[in-house]
Amino acid sequence: VVTLYGVFTNHYSANGPSRCLLLELLDISVSELLLHSSNQGCSMWMIQHCARDVLEALAFLHHKGYVHADLKPRNILWSAEEECFKLIDFGLSFKEGNQDVKYIQTDGYRAPEAELQNCLAQAGLQSETECTSAVDLWSLGIVLLEMFSGMKLKHTVQSQEWKTNSSVIIDRIFASEGVVNSAIPAYHLRDLIKSMLHCDQGKRASAEKALCSPFFSIPFAPHIEDLVMLPTPVLRLLNVLSDASLQCEEEYEDILEDIKEECQKYGPVVSLLIPKENPGKGQVFVEYANAGDSKAAQKMLTGKIFDGKFVVATFYPLSAYKRGYLYQNLL
Repeated sequence: VVTLYGVFTNHYSANGPSRCLLLELLDISVSELLLHSSNQGCSMWMIQHCARDVLEALAFLHHKGYVHADLKPRNILWSAEEECFKLIDFGLSFKEGNQDVKYIQTDGYRAPEAELQNCLAQAGLQSETECTSAVDLWSLGIVLLEMFSGMKLKHTVQSQEWKTNSSVIIDRIFASEGVVNSAIPAYHLRDLIKSMLHCDQGKRASAEKALCSPFFSIPFAPHIEDLVMLPTPVLRLLNVLSDASLQCEEEYEDILEDIKEECQKYGPVVSLLIPKENPGKGQVFVEYANAGDSKAAQKMLTGKIFDGKFVVATFYPLSAYKRGYLYQNLL
């Protein structure tokens, strides 16, 4: 969940004094990631990462008795410093059992019971059924389905066919030849999404139960596109060292010093690693004190010529780097 640093009053607002929230600065949103996926869908690593992070956030909120009520791709942002997806925008949130906001959720991510309640509210009528934390699970189910398919599903979920049998449409999406991920056994993800998209909110999986899905036990490695899109404090440089440079100790030490000197131009370097053996042979891992420095370095070092070769700079998961886990093959 996004961190609130403080609250202050802006006395110079055109409409008079207004309360302002000072929140942490986050990075790319899932909405932007979907745009970059070019209708091919996100990687299973990214979907799993997002699903787990958001479910943990929802489990916390729901345990405290709160409903987010506006979960959608643009309200899920990446935290480069904490290396996780976070929820933002609690403008429609309410305490379960004490809903003071009648019109909730966004078109395309709105649960059936919220749709009914919104229609009745517009007509000035009271709904007999209150919306619960289950509306958040519905929204997340749609978000994950969009991440897998790479398609916006607003018109799909509003169609009569979806209302008649959404399960068939989900099966069709997972069986589609146009979906790159279809080659990967994704049955657990499909079943997880289905458990969130029951029309009956009483049958919908809770956030805690969804976290127990077998989908989260499958180890996925990030694609290189993921490591370009999601900033972290660790930078990974490719196409820098040749095998000959690794074998000559004197040349290796000189290159190590040159790389460190170049990387320190963008911020203090906490550590630097160049494995001489697989996995990670010849790759350069640079850990910065913060993600801001890492992002500045990635921008400036990408495409730079080093020892006659064009440098490719991506980010790298800090958690994996700290554990000494280096991905050997990144597609």
